[in-house]
Formats: sequence, structure tokens, C-alpha cells
Amino acid sequence: MTPEGMTQFLNLYLSEMSDIIMNHGGTIDKYEGDAIIAFWNAPTFEEDHAKRGLEAAMECQKKLVEMQDELMKITGKPVKQRIGLNTGIATVGNFGSRNRFDYTMMGDTVNLASRLEGINKQYGSYTMCSKATMDSALEHGCTLDFRNVGKVAVVGRKEPVLIYNPLTPHEKSVLDGFNNTFLRAYELFEKGDFVEAKKLFQSISDRDPVSAKYVDKCDMLIKNPPENWQGFIQATEK
Repeated sequence: MTPEGMTQFLNLYLSEMSDIIMNHGGTIDKYEGDAIIAFWNAPTFEEDHAKRGLEAAMECQKKLVEMQDELMKITGKPVKQRIGLNTGIATVGNFGSRNRFDYTMMGDTVNLASRLEGINKQYGSYTMCSKATMDSALEHGCTLDFRNVGKVAVVGRKEPVLIYNPLTPHEKSVLDGFNNTFLRAYELFEKGDFVEAKKLFQSISDRDPVSAKYVDKCDMLIKNPPENWQGFIQATEK
């Protein structure tokens, strides 16, 4: 894009998404290029912060679909976004120098949310949350459905985390058509039977981007058998 086109695109996109986040009680931390970093439950206490975050994420994805025609006039190609959400303890406050500081957040909880945003690429998905976020949201009345995508050890962590995709009602109805096959395939994958798991994943890969990604993972593990398979992938990129 031209500098003018990029400016027009970013201002339009960031404005619409930021409005949604703030309407759900979120705090905009900062913008990094085309990325929005936001959090809930500070500076104002929000008991249902995980629910608010997830609902904001789903509304952002819906809004992006609605904006596609308008955005494509600027970009010339479809626009997609990845979102990662995590819930836990973080340090929140004013950080910086004596002369300049930001109200921001830090900690392992924050880092994991960032990793989950990137992990979407490896699973063919666009919105991903941790089990902690899902559990907290459901506890406080969230009516979304969730799909268990598996578990992964993200960069900077040795222990795996369970990861989930929040689903729209349409996505849930589509998933119902092949989820039993996916679950059987994933069970074989966890056990280390990559050949049989690949066959099942492949049978639904044309309908399920997550299964298509698991086909690739199975191929990699068949060609390079792990010495001590523990049932999960160790992510090697952010």
C-alpha cells in the first residue's frame, strides 16, 4: 500500500476494533503497528473480565467480516486478524522513566496471550484462548461454545497449555459434523500413532483447517520420530 493508503487502513481498522474492545470494558494498552494490545479488570474491577474479553474478540472478528468490502478497496486483498487471549495474574501499572511512562501490563500471563495469538498460525485458526480464559468465562455466564484444539508448549514455556477456539453458532454446527472423527484422530496423535492419526485427520482436512494442520504435524513426526513423545508439540516460533 501507499503510505496514505496504509494510514487510512490503520486508522479505520484500529478505530473500529478499539471501539468494540472499550465497549466491552477493555483497556487499550498500546498499538504496535497493526496490532492492538488490550486487557480487562484494570484499572476498574470486572469480575467477568474473561467473558468480556472473549465476547469482544468474537465481535471484532464479526466486524472484520462486515468491513471486508470497505477495507479491500484500500488493501486490494482480504484482511484477516489473529487474536490470543489468556487469563491470570499480571503486574499492571505505570512503567517507564521519570519523564515518560505508560500504563501497561507485564508478566507470564501477558506473554502467553501473545504466544497464543501467534500459535493460531500453526493450527489454521484465528481466535485462540487458554483453558484458564475459557473456564473463567464460562463460570461468569459466557454462552459461547469452545473447541479443544489440543495442547502445545509455547516458546518460553516447558509445560504445555490446553488451547481452545471459541466458536460462533455456525462454526459449532459445522464442527458437529466431523468433531468425533477429529477427537479420535487426536487421541491417536497423543498416543504417538501418527500414521493412523494422519489418515483420520486427512479424511476431514478439506472441511477443517485445524485437521489440515495436524496432517502436516503428523507428516513431520513420521519423518522425524521423536525419541521421547509426550503427546504434545513444542512450538519453535512465536
